[in-house]
Amino acid sequence: MTTAIFIILALGTFAIGTAEFAAMSLVPMISRSLGISEPQAGYTIIAYAAGVSIGAPLLAVFGARFSRKTLLIGMMLLYAAGNALSALATSFYALLVFRFITGLPHGAYFGVAGLVAASLVPASKRSQAVSRVILGLTIATIAGVPMANMIGLYVGWRWTFVSIAALALLTLCLIRFLVPHQPPCPDATIRAELNALRVKQVWLTLGIGVIGFGGIFCVYTYLASIMDHVTHLPESAVPPMLAVLGIGMTAGTLLCGWLADHRMMPTMGGVLLTGAVAMAAFPFAAKAVIPLTVVIFLIGASGGLSTVVQSRLLSVATGSEGLAAALNQSAFNTANAIGPWLGGLAIAHDLGWTSVGWVGLALSLGGFIIFLLSLAEEAWSKQARSRGA
Repeated sequence: MTTAIFIILALGTFAIGTAEFAAMSLVPMISRSLGISEPQAGYTIIAYAAGVSIGAPLLAVFGARFSRKTLLIGMMLLYAAGNALSALATSFYALLVFRFITGLPHGAYFGVAGLVAASLVPASKRSQAVSRVILGLTIATIAGVPMANMIGLYVGWRWTFVSIAALALLTLCLIRFLVPHQPPCPDATIRAELNALRVKQVWLTLGIGVIGFGGIFCVYTYLASIMDHVTHLPESAVPPMLAVLGIGMTAGTLLCGWLADHRMMPTMGGVLLTGAVAMAAFPFAAKAVIPLTVVIFLIGASGGLSTVVQSRLLSVATGSEGLAAALNQSAFNTANAIGPWLGGLAIAHDLGWTSVGWVGLALSLGGFIIFLLSLAEEAWSKQARSRGA
């Protein structure tokens, strides 16, 4: 039964991951359809990320007294509605609004689903449980996103959002009938959840996610355009390349989930440096398909950072896990806003399509610097406590 629950929860993250990453690959199509530039179409990604960043903490805090099952059902319903509205958008500004609405339940779903998964296993396997839920997102990058991209190519980008809305409704039904009820925690209050904001390590860990993950979104958002303008590949080559990134992300998620249960902080530092190396190689690799494929795999593998950050937040925010878990998605979708924005600025200022690799390198190294600050603060706190004792 536990495995079935993991699969159902992962189906929700699969739907969310397909919507989030497919929207990035649909940027050129949306651009042509609505008569706007590709960097401008990239702002629909930012609108979605803004919805995630705002919705995740609000739903986590004000939903603390509801059962986790009720929250999961409500968030899938809102997600289905947002994608359906996106499919009906007739203007750029309407699409911005609807993508913002769609993003609102994203982070809270990941947070609540992660808490449900973690509650089903011993504490020593919590990172692996979280990785199984996040696995739905990584599988989306292998199967869901290429499939959604193909729907966009052959039927139209609007039907991509229709199919995602249908998938969200399917997840809602499965949660309704198969996921057991979990009563709300009697100690869960708005004040208790907000206590997470008083913990320095929570803020530092969120900073690692915001900055360190931005490079992945920076490259991902403009990958289809780069493959067209730099690598000179046809649009039909985009889905297979997206699948390569997804395979890398799946491998990174599984490996980081296992490693984090043994050595959490070394795992976090290692995956940040892996991302930095891949970003540095990207501008050179983008000129030919084989080196580009290798680098895209490594960039995807660095996406395992999500699992490590989620587990770290659960360990440093005792008593406020709901808000901390949701804030993880706020962090990564703030990265989803920062990465495409900075990449778009670089491209708009005639630095070239491959300049997104250098932007990604700066963000990965920035995340690593915050990681070092987190280690230093933790060591200082331990010394202070030992002197006080």
